[in-house]
Amino acid sequence: MDFSIKAFDTNNTLAAAQSGCVAVAVFENKKLSEAAKALDLNGAISAAVDSGDISGKPGTTLLLRGVAGLTTARVLLVGMGADDAISEKSFTGAVAAALKAFGTLGAQDAIIAFPLENVKGRDLNWAVRSIVVGANEAEFRTDAQKSKKDPAVAGVRRLTLAVPQTGPQLDGVLAQSIAIGNGMNLTKELGNLSPNVCTPTYLANTAKKLATDYGFDIEVLERKQLEALKMGSFLSVTRGSEEPPKFIVLKHNGGQAGDAPTVLVGKGITFDTGGISLKPGPNMDEMKYDMCGAGSVLGTFRAIGEMKLNLNVVGIVAACENMPSGRATKPGDIVSAMNGTTIEILNTDAEGRLVLADALTYAERFKPAAVVDIATLTGACIVALGHHTSGLFTRHDDAHDALADELLTAGKQAGDAAWRFPIGENYNEQLKSNFADLANIGTPGGASITAACFLENFTRNYPWAHLDIAGTAWKSGAAKGATGRPVPLLTTFLLNRVR
Repeated sequence: MDFSIKAFDTNNTLAAAQSGCVAVAVFENKKLSEAAKALDLNGAISAAVDSGDISGKPGTTLLLRGVAGLTTARVLLVGMGADDAISEKSFTGAVAAALKAFGTLGAQDAIIAFPLENVKGRDLNWAVRSIVVGANEAEFRTDAQKSKKDPAVAGVRRLTLAVPQTGPQLDGVLAQSIAIGNGMNLTKELGNLSPNVCTPTYLANTAKKLATDYGFDIEVLERKQLEALKMGSFLSVTRGSEEPPKFIVLKHNGGQAGDAPTVLVGKGITFDTGGISLKPGPNMDEMKYDMCGAGSVLGTFRAIGEMKLNLNVVGIVAACENMPSGRATKPGDIVSAMNGTTIEILNTDAEGRLVLADALTYAERFKPAAVVDIATLTGACIVALGHHTSGLFTRHDDAHDALADELLTAGKQAGDAAWRFPIGENYNEQLKSNFADLANIGTPGGASITAACFLENFTRNYPWAHLDIAGTAWKSGAAKGATGRPVPLLTTFLLNRVR
C-alpha cells in the first residue's frame, strides 16, 4: 500500500477531489461528519442516512456510486458510533471496515476523510498511525509457504489521508508509521514461518540482511565463542538440538558517539518442545512463536533503520531450539551462568529465562542507558492479562519507575498496551534452591512474577525492564498468526528517547 497525506478544505476541495473512492464518517444519531457534509451537495448522503440504509453503528458501511456533483466515483459511508465522543474502539473499527471495503473495489486509489482529531483521548498523530498500521494488517499475507498462493490482493493500492493541514511534522509521523508497519510485517513473517525454516541460523541471516540494508554493525557468536564466554545457562537449553545456537548482536549507531545505548534483548527459541519436561501435544505447533521476542527486536531494528533514528540502539537475540534428546539438559541439572550464578533446572520448559540470563549479562558490556528484554515467557501472563495486554516488570525505585512509565506511555501512544506487575524480595524467596544459587522456577503462585524475578538477578548493573508478550505475540484459532507486537510499543519508546 502506498500512503500519502493531503490537506482538504471540507467547504469545497474535498468535493472536487479526484479519487476512486472517498470514505467519510456518519454517526448513530443520523448526523454527518464535516467531511460527509462537504460531499452532500445534492442531499444523496443525508437521504441515505435518513432512510436507515446505514445505522451509523461502528463498522457499518454503505457504498454510494455516481453521487451527483462529485468528481469521485464512489463515496463510502462508514459508521463511527456516537458523535459526541468517538472512542478509540469505534475509530479503529471504522478504519478496519473502510479498509475491508476498499479491498473489494475496482478503484486503485481512495481517500479516508475521517474526523482524525476527534477521537477521545487521542490526537492526529495517533489517528494517522492507526490507519497506516491497520492498512498493513489488512493486506498482510500468510501464504509465503503455500505452493498455490492466495488470490492476489485487489482493490485500493494508494491511500490518501485527508487532514486539516499538512507540514513537516505530520510528514514525519506518516514516515514513522510506515516504518513501524514494515517492522511489524517482518516480525509477523518470521513468527509465521515454519520452525524447520525459521531456525537460529535463519534469524542470524535475517539480521545480517538488515545490517546490509540499513548499515547496522553486526556480530553473530557461535557455540565455541559462547563456551568461551561461559554462557552455561544459554547453552544448557540448546544441548538437545541438532541446530547450532546463534547469539546475534546488532548495533544501530544513530546517536552521538559515546552516548550510552538503549539495549533490546529478545528471546529467540525458534521451537520449544519443553525439552525433557515435554509439552503436551495439542497446539505444540504454536511453539514456533516462541521466538517472537527475537522477532520483535529484528522488526524494531527494521523500523528504526528505515527511520534513521537518531539514537544508539543495541539489539541482542539469543537464538536456539529446546529439544529432547540423549544430550538434553535434565530436570535436576545444575548449570553455571555467564555471571557465575549457579542455577538448578527444575523444569526444562522454563528455558526462556535461561537464555535471557546470559544475554542480559552480556548486555552489561555496552554500559547501557537502559535494557528492555522481550519474551514469550510465561503462560501465567496469559491467565493474568489475556491476549490484550503485555506484562511489564521492573524494580521499584525512582529510576525504574521512570523507565516503566516510559514504556507504559509508549504502549498507550502506540495502541500496544502493557500493564505493570510487582516484583520484589517476597517473590525472590520462591526461587530458592537447596543445591544452587537459584532455581529456574518458583514455588506455586505468581509464575510470571517469579520468572521476572529470576531475570532481575542478571540485571543489577543497569536500568532494566522485562516485557512478557506470551499473550500478545500471536493469535490462535481461525486468525492464527503472529501479531507483530510489541514493535509499535518498542519503536515508540525509542522515538521518545531521542533528544
